[in-house]
Amino acid sequence: MKKVLSIAGSDCSGGAGIQADLKTFSAHGVFGMSVIVSVVAENTSRVIDIQDVSPDMIKKQIDAVFEDIEVDAVKVGMLSTDECMFAVAEKLKEYKPANVVIDPVMYAKNGSALMDPAAIDTLIKVIIPLADVLTPNIPEAEKIANMQITSLADMEAAAKKICEMGCKGIVVKGGHATGNAIDVLFDGKEFHYFEIERISTKNTHGTGCTFSSAIASQLANGHSMKDAVAQAKTYVTTAIEHSLSIGKGHGPTHHFYDLYKHGLRNELKKELQPLEKESK
Repeated sequence: MKKVLSIAGSDCSGGAGIQADLKTFSAHGVFGMSVIVSVVAENTSRVIDIQDVSPDMIKKQIDAVFEDIEVDAVKVGMLSTDECMFAVAEKLKEYKPANVVIDPVMYAKNGSALMDPAAIDTLIKVIIPLADVLTPNIPEAEKIANMQITSLADMEAAAKKICEMGCKGIVVKGGHATGNAIDVLFDGKEFHYFEIERISTKNTHGTGCTFSSAIASQLANGHSMKDAVAQAKTYVTTAIEHSLSIGKGHGPTHHFYDLYKHGLRNELKKELQPLEKESK
């Protein structure tokens, strides 16, 4: 079984952050691990407070994983401060894991800030060059590229500009645009486009976390960058299509729709029957 590590903030409401990442890893058949960099008191409607974990503890969590377990991919999510970014960058440079997917999380779905605006320069100089795949949405890409994005051509221009900052590949997500949902992948050489009809729902809490974790899972499983993004797009689209009306705000996506819809495989059910009889 492949093993994937998430370095991100937690979401006590279960729809985003570390919680969404671990669900996504499980849905893809990989073993998920986590390094919590911030504890976020949030729900579907608002972010109440954020308490950052100390840089020393962040580094020790990363050490604990890498000194014992082989890591096939890393997903990096919310990094709220300069200090947090430097700690994560130090350890990623030390352990040099393959398949690093970085989601430059700046805002929660409800618009609450999850990154200190003053830390964007550190994100650009220290974190972005470590990414095999960077997954900004349009507002994040605008901040990083320092440009306005209003068209597909703008998404392409921003992708090229950000890729020049050091990442190997970038997906500029089109979820904040209008019309069909188009994601633009630039792999450093050419563009690839992933387009679906936009799903009409407000329940999209954690979609960015889920998408980037799905890409990391697919890369860990040996897929190319293009195929990993394509399959992650299909997965997150299904999760959004069957999203859950939980909470008063933006509900979560359905990470395990296929399992909940179809249940365990018949073969697995048969394997479990003797255990059920013994337990009686």
